[in-house]
Amino acid sequence: MEQDTITAISTPLGEGAIAIVRLSGDHAITIANKIFQGQDLVEVSSHTIHYGKIIDPIKEEIIEEVMISVMRAPKTFTKEDVVEINCHGGIASVNRLLELVLANGARLAEPGEFTKRAFLNGRIDLSQAEAVMDLIRAKTDKAMNVALKQLDGKLSTLVNQLRQKLIETVAHVEVNIDYPEYDDVEEMSNHMLREKTEEVYREVEQLLSMAKQGKILREGIATAIIGRPNVGKSSLLNALVQETKAIVTDIPGTTRDVIEEYVNIRGIPLRLVDTAGIRETEDIVEKIGVERSRQALKQADLILLVLNNGEELTEEDRKLFEAIKDLEYIVIVNKTDLPTKLDRQEVEQLAGKQKVITTALIEDKGIDALEAAISDTFFEGELDSGDLSYVSNVRHIQLLQQTLKALDDAKDAIDANMPIDLVQIDVTRAWELLGEIVGDTVQDSLIDQLFSQFCLGK
Repeated sequence: MEQDTITAISTPLGEGAIAIVRLSGDHAITIANKIFQGQDLVEVSSHTIHYGKIIDPIKEEIIEEVMISVMRAPKTFTKEDVVEINCHGGIASVNRLLELVLANGARLAEPGEFTKRAFLNGRIDLSQAEAVMDLIRAKTDKAMNVALKQLDGKLSTLVNQLRQKLIETVAHVEVNIDYPEYDDVEEMSNHMLREKTEEVYREVEQLLSMAKQGKILREGIATAIIGRPNVGKSSLLNALVQETKAIVTDIPGTTRDVIEEYVNIRGIPLRLVDTAGIRETEDIVEKIGVERSRQALKQADLILLVLNNGEELTEEDRKLFEAIKDLEYIVIVNKTDLPTKLDRQEVEQLAGKQKVITTALIEDKGIDALEAAISDTFFEGELDSGDLSYVSNVRHIQLLQQTLKALDDAKDAIDANMPIDLVQIDVTRAWELLGEIVGDTVQDSLIDQLFSQFCLGK
């Protein structure tokens, strides 16, 4: 069935050297040919690029100077005819070009519609489609490698292998039941089902064992920098970001609001939040900042508690230790270039098993030790850069957890000597749940919801 030819700007809006307007569909080439002055695009070979000018066919005026790429189905991202028009990167220029394409028969694409067509046309499966967005959003090299592995089909291959084991087992059991050659056919079937379900269970567990790290690489670690005013929180943010993002002064309460910044720590994306110093204050603006700091504390995956080595531990410091006692945190004793007044022994006692790092941020000392502590906290050392087969998507993690539950139910049913056809229901359920990861057994409404999160033009 013929589909609309869709179009969108595929590069970020703003000034740049080049912008790209992409078309996909049965009439992509003919629509582009209507407004192109140069070679006849209908006659050119596939996967070629051509220089020419864009003209308004009605006004007969030149709009732009462009390079046009022509790619014919099925060897394209969407498996449809695809045209990419490379024009100058000004906002007015690219918007005028898009308007002209729309006026000549194309329809504006919905968010993620190009990738959705690639999925619906069998070019990629659902997990690979989701990896496209992960690749766009990746903030570190390792996060990008995880997305690339998934886009390349690594997760799909693993999931399909597990599904194949389950469906073959169900098929063998059904054959044994329909054509019994031995009296103990039910015992044999139960033994086969238990063996295969346990094998798949172990492999799913292995995938889930890396899920926490994968989710961190995909989404980053929400990290709140907390402490009393003027202990060096903003200096720490600037040191990690390696540029001045926060104002640093000797005046307590300089930071009045929450400042957020992404930073790459040994391949781990950290979403750093520099908070206003948490203290009692009568200043209305600072009071709002303190309240936002408390909210950031609740939402953080990691807390960096900064203390001042040049001051004695205060009651406010002790209250901060109490507030984060059930959270993941690292204590940073800053300003070690100053004479020590802080009771280090009490700090160690309050921290318990949590790491304590010393820094002199004004001299750029201690950052390497802090980065190592963060990496050890979440990855127990260096990340495996050779085989980054992490499960990183929350949807995939939930489906794998449900798969384990279905396989557990199957094993319990076997132990309870339930009829073999009831055991098969749980095994088949596990097969269906795994199918939702790659999109074989997923509902249309979920597909629409997933692709609606994509950026326009992808």
